[in-house]
Amino acid sequence: MAMIELRFGRQNFHPLKRKSSLLLKLIAVVFAVLLFCEFLIYYLAIFQCNWPEVKTTASDGEQATREPVLKAMFLADTHLLGEFLGHWLDKLRREWQMERAFQTALWLLQPEVVFILGDIFDEGKWSTPEAWADDVERFQKMFRHPSHVQLKVVAGNHDIGFHYEMNTYKVERFEKVFSSERLFSWKGINFVMVNSVALNGDGCGICSETEAELIEVSHRLNCSREHYPLYRRSDANCSGEDAAPPEERDIPFKENYDVLSREASQKGSITPTDYTLSKCYLPREDVVLIIYCGVVGFLVVLTVTHFGLLASPFLSGLNLLRKRKIR
Repeated sequence: MAMIELRFGRQNFHPLKRKSSLLLKLIAVVFAVLLFCEFLIYYLAIFQCNWPEVKTTASDGEQATREPVLKAMFLADTHLLGEFLGHWLDKLRREWQMERAFQTALWLLQPEVVFILGDIFDEGKWSTPEAWADDVERFQKMFRHPSHVQLKVVAGNHDIGFHYEMNTYKVERFEKVFSSERLFSWKGINFVMVNSVALNGDGCGICSETEAELIEVSHRLNCSREHYPLYRRSDANCSGEDAAPPEERDIPFKENYDVLSREASQKGSITPTDYTLSKCYLPREDVVLIIYCGVVGFLVVLTVTHFGLLASPFLSGLNLLRKRKIR
């Protein structure tokens, strides 16, 4: 009787062992795929990005003394979804991807300053105070950064509304979180943050204030010997009087379609400094979906084969070889 019970226990042990083995395989495959698609793929994609080399030459053609190079990263249109139009699953997926991409770029590229060029939020132009506070909290979590990295944000039309619908409350609410500084200097390079939404010359008070502030910044830079002028003028007036209107240079914008008009887009010029650009690409979403679909199919085949519901091609090949050897 004891021998019979022992054999019976062994017979039950083998199916249980097979199930445990299958479960471990499934867990291992799922964990490996999640690790690759949700973490490692961002390192793989961003690792291919490199800072472009800036070469400065002296006027006589010889190599000039190397000046300090500023590593600046530019982002735009993050469009964090709000409470009205954003589905929770869509928000979860998008924000996870943006957070991983940003944190991976910080770790691999180590920029000194990061600029986000507007449209941080998708519903900032009409969000309630409670929704705004929630959006800001999520933004600060996703785009957290070390204290030695500067993060500069410019307002976009989805943050404060288009020029015809923005007001002082929306602008001040945005500037309370993201600072209202107009001039930022780092390593001898000047950056002027301009609310381009407010430059549509339709006579609104905020638009006039923005243009006045821009001219005031121009005056400050023209009068400083330590910086290049924002607007190149030979008759810069540094006596404290208002600066003259700046020279115009065309900047391409789609005219009057929720962006600047041609008249507004012609109010600026660029300091003649040397710079180079490099574009970085993030992981393609369709590639990630293909990987997930392929793994799901593989797991289904593995499970069915494990329980003998589908003959494994590999096992069939082994059986065929064994039969030939016996013959």
